[in-house]
Amino acid sequence: MYQEFAQVYDALMDDVNYPAWAAHYLALIKAHGVEAAALVECACGTGSLTVELAARGVTVTGLDRSADMLRVAADKARNRGFAIPFVRQDMRALALHRPVDAVLATCDGVNYLCTPTDVRGFFAAAYAALKPGGGLFFDVSTPHKLAHILGDAFFGGNRRQVSYLWQNRYDAANALLEMELTGFVREANGLYRRFDEVHVQRAHAMEELELWLGEAGFGSVRVYGERTFMPPEAEDQRWHVAAVKI
Repeated sequence: MYQEFAQVYDALMDDVNYPAWAAHYLALIKAHGVEAAALVECACGTGSLTVELAARGVTVTGLDRSADMLRVAADKARNRGFAIPFVRQDMRALALHRPVDAVLATCDGVNYLCTPTDVRGFFAAAYAALKPGGGLFFDVSTPHKLAHILGDAFFGGNRRQVSYLWQNRYDAANALLEMELTGFVREANGLYRRFDEVHVQRAHAMEELELWLGEAGFGSVRVYGERTFMPPEAEDQRWHVAAVKI
């Protein structure tokens, strides 16, 4: 997962406004009384959000399971003039040298935790990594999105560098979305190289997330609609979650 796809991920995500995401997360952190001096971004991917946070004066470390994604992230940070530590680490076993003010997991990182045990493990590790009064902030694609927008759907598209075919299957009994991605990357000689990857995400219910955060010790758990400070609505495609360490 996220091997060859790492090389074309940014080309396929060129419509994401990362500066706006960074601004929203910093506002969300501030709104919950948490200082954003030092934070860790789990499942940071190619580091687009990580770099935007660093550009706003935050001391940030990026963590991800994919060495391929981290190589892209490190190059991106160097090109922007930032010395950001990027570390290969599983968010379920998050372990830091010293506590931080905030832990982030954005762009579906928690959806990729496909069992309740996985999510509980991450929440417990995040709680242990935080200073007292620190916070965990993350977003998830909603059950509505995974079941009714992406589920059992086919997508395809072309970019200058890559063409892709994306077939989904939704398992309602287990709330799992399996995504089969086939990409064709244009090489320097004009030929195309094919790659195939399978990604699986879980549609976590809001009640589950709130329960597991409480079990981990978090208080003041709040869930918001996509990039708003308003309560979620039935057809929201993304929730933002804030939880403060008591």
